Amino acid sequence: MKISSQQLNLVNGRIDALVSAGSFYGKKLAQAGIHSVSSPEEFEQLPFSEKSDLREAYPLGLMTAPEDKIVRIHSSSGTTGLPVIIPYTAKDVEDWAIMFARCYEYAGITPMDRIHVTPAYGLWTAGIGFQLGAERLGAMVIPMGPGNTDKQLQMMQDLKSTVLCSTSSYALLLSEEIEKRGIRDRIHLKKGVIGSERWSQKMRDQIAGSLGIELYDIYGLTEIYGPGIGINCRYNTGMHYWDDYLYIEIIDPVTLKPVPDGEMGEIVITTLVKEGAPLIRYRTHDLSRIIPGTCPCGSPHPRLDTIMGRTDDMMKIKGVNVFPSQIEEILQSFPEASSEYQIRISHLEGRDTMRIYVETNGTVNFLDLADRIAAKVKSAIGFTPLVKVVENGVLPRSEKKTKRVIDERFD
Repeated sequence: MKISSQQLNLVNGRIDALVSAGSFYGKKLAQAGIHSVSSPEEFEQLPFSEKSDLREAYPLGLMTAPEDKIVRIHSSSGTTGLPVIIPYTAKDVEDWAIMFARCYEYAGITPMDRIHVTPAYGLWTAGIGFQLGAERLGAMVIPMGPGNTDKQLQMMQDLKSTVLCSTSSYALLLSEEIEKRGIRDRIHLKKGVIGSERWSQKMRDQIAGSLGIELYDIYGLTEIYGPGIGINCRYNTGMHYWDDYLYIEIIDPVTLKPVPDGEMGEIVITTLVKEGAPLIRYRTHDLSRIIPGTCPCGSPHPRLDTIMGRTDDMMKIKGVNVFPSQIEEILQSFPEASSEYQIRISHLEGRDTMRIYVETNGTVNFLDLADRIAAKVKSAIGFTPLVKVVENGVLPRSEKKTKRVIDERFD
């Protein structure tokens, strides 16, 4: 799907703002002598922007609008390196609310619904984004935030919540608790708006069946407003995204060239009207495809397929971003542990489990070392892995690259 002339005009407005502000991307463009693009081919010659660029702009190097126009900042939920700080103008916040309210409408949610928000509030965009869209829609918001399952279930019953907003992991946990406590007949949920992590069809079926609700995938990332830039409709033929606010390309992650509609590749997003921190050709590292044709719902907005994974090595476990380098850094702090380790991620009894296998020599107490590693990993990433200490030489060796991470959840 080539960029339209109307979208090109909007891109040129963002190019002008970026160059004038002298942001990292504006400097790239100025050095290349680029002040506008006049065709899809010229647009595809524009340089990409990457998360590393955004980190290097810390703290406010992305700010493109005048400071007196900035009303809010958010930060990415990444767990390594400097955070990415995204400034928002009042118009950015309003645009985000419009997009998010549109998501709710596509899910068949109305002002008569009671929207139960469980994602986190604060610098992360999730909780406040779900609330923003619900308020724009005119629905009642129950801004619970994460955790405290007892209180979540009490409020869900007493306030008769009809829409659950959460990660798939927490939706599953809540569904299991509802079944365990035998309170299904006191729960009034009709729909679930689920985001932030990949989830299997089996998990989806389990949540939908247990709670008796319709489930909707919502898409977004902090760098591009936050959640709410796309959602599937009741026909469930992919996620509609808002091409009046965004232009999405799918590129081959190796050649970096756009691929035809229908082919899998990496999602690259350009913000068309964002003021506080516009991004051009931002590589998300999410893998999906643009679905050709028109949805049975008749919407003019194009569709993305389900997010199939990422081009980088991030693991999402229990709703937390985990990188192998984090685990490796922790293991390196234990002199008793060798350089060899393996991470296995499974889905057991309805929950994600991370097992870490670590080699050591026979002179240490294996159980004591395992407990200490587990405690340090929990301190760093927020949950406790299962750690198995084995003798040197037990883990497989390779003449090529050693496969450190084995994700069994999607086998």
